Amino acid sequence: MSEEQTLYDAVGGMPFFERLSERFYERVATDEVLLSTYPDPKDLSEARRKLALFLAQYWGGPSTYHEQRGHPALRMRHAPFAIDEDVASRWLTHMRAAVEELDPPDPHKGELLEYFSMAAPALRNR
Repeated sequence: MSEEQTLYDAVGGMPFFERLSERFYERVATDEVLLSTYPDPKDLSEARRKLALFLAQYWGGPSTYHEQRGHPALRMRHAPFAIDEDVASRWLTHMRAAVEELDPPDPHKGELLEYFSMAAPALRNR
């Protein structure tokens, strides 16, 4: 990836991260174990929006997430939710499937999958 182009730009900007978040949460909605960890399992729209904004910012997009929510502080933000090995594994399975479905170009697909493989177990708190 060149210095001028971020992964955010290379995969298509905000529309890509919105679709990724949408595909991920479509899967979450069908997983009762993972769904039970969400504060409002009947309405995942806010979670979907926050994820898209976070990922866009993380990968070089606009700082909207930070402006609206402050520092990501992922472990702190997820501390109230029971995230054990099973929940983290389910999260990763659904996120990998969402990435695979969107099939971003290499090497960006690998970068995304590598990040999610690192992030999922890091959020475990049980």
